[in-house]
Amino acid sequence: MRLLLNCDLGEWSGVGADCNGEHVMPFIDQVNIACGIHAGSPLLMKETLIAARSNSVTVGAHPSYPDRDGFGRRSMELPAEELIAVLQYQVAALQGMARNLGMHVRYVKPHGALYTDMMADRQVRHVVMQAISENCEPLEFMLQATPFAEEHKKEAEAFGLSVIFEAFADRCYDDDGALVARTEYGAVHDRAKMLRQVKQLVEHGSVTTKSGKYLELCADSICVHGDNAAAIEAIGEVRTLTS
Repeated sequence: MRLLLNCDLGEWSGVGADCNGEHVMPFIDQVNIACGIHAGSPLLMKETLIAARSNSVTVGAHPSYPDRDGFGRRSMELPAEELIAVLQYQVAALQGMARNLGMHVRYVKPHGALYTDMMADRQVRHVVMQAISENCEPLEFMLQATPFAEEHKKEAEAFGLSVIFEAFADRCYDDDGALVARTEYGAVHDRAKMLRQVKQLVEHGSVTTKSGKYLELCADSICVHGDNAAAIEAIGEVRTLTS
């Protein structure tokens, strides 16, 4: 089974960093670009878009809670209308930059704590869905493939949204399909474990959980995190496995 490959990019800058993902772009199908709130900058957004265009990579927005100091990894309780505005502001910024380059944003994948919160809390998930559904152009919604995928798909359809289900190459899973918290030992796979997990997803549509359980996941795309150096170094091997 061929799975698409996506990566969170446009989050880092500095000497020696693959700032705009030029090294990664030739190997991926979809790029989730930070919108300048949890990370990134206007210039980095533009450079990442140009790199995506050069490699015919589909662009998605990667918005977050307004938590730059915590890299978007701290949960926040925001009123629904404020969260909707925060998300729409970020998506619109990337859309505007993309339009200036003759490009389009095709989907939205929330980042960090917002992603975790929406997967665990239906109310948060519905606020995110509402924010996406009100966009001036149709956008798909990327979220985690779990045993509750059909329920999540029906929720999205009620907001007029199509979904893209993703699984994670480099993250360990709990038995319920949730990701093991980053604060726990073994939450992020090393290179060898990551490649084994990708192989299992491609060949069997499943992952082995932290407790050793065999968990089936119906995914359309596999995510490699841009902030995982081991994963980025192995991106070519991951691409070979998913092709």
